[in-house]
Amino acid sequence: MKVSVSILSNSIKPVDIVKKLDNTKADYIHIDIMDGKYVENKTWTVSEIKKITSCSKLPLDVHLMVENPSKYIEEFALLNTNYIAFHYEAVKDIDKMINEIKKYGLKVGIAINPETSEEVVFPYLSRIDEVLIMSVHPGKSGQSFIESTLDKIERLKNEILRQNVKTIISVDGGINDETGKLCLQKGIDMLVSASYIHKDIVNNINTLKKLA
Repeated sequence: MKVSVSILSNSIKPVDIVKKLDNTKADYIHIDIMDGKYVENKTWTVSEIKKITSCSKLPLDVHLMVENPSKYIEEFALLNTNYIAFHYEAVKDIDKMINEIKKYGLKVGIAINPETSEEVVFPYLSRIDEVLIMSVHPGKSGQSFIESTLDKIERLKNEILRQNVKTIISVDGGINDETGKLCLQKGIDMLVSASYIHKDIVNNINTLKKLA
């Protein structure tokens, strides 16, 4: 199981989080990009992310909570980016967006909000690398895990197995040692965590990794 560390924090500077990550068992740096339109909050520009992450060798796992994902793809492709996930709810032409991301040799993720059924991604599973299930409402750190997410993970995992594809399942929101274990039991492949990890970066990353 992979752990992707979100740098979205109300109490710690993002660069101070990143500086510690190369000495942990973290797999990715999770970058939440918000435009103040798709969600209320606004985060960083690509140039700011470049500065923040320049002190780490870890690859980026980029989550675009934006109305127009297309304008971010090329710039993030120039950084140490592995995954770019866009929101199903924000994009009209899903196939076109998948192709745009793939054009740069990046792994493609589709994120879905808590109120969105997992079934909307079933037609795309053979063409994407990740489904990012939001276990909180997007836009703010520190929210509580939504319990119905567990059933959604289980149904999605069953469909992935039925289709015999290699798409991974990530879950983001309210993840700690307890909710992470519950998600793992349902079949997730990657945990995204912010607030829990920030309380004790090294030890809490290790705790999540040991769940597997």
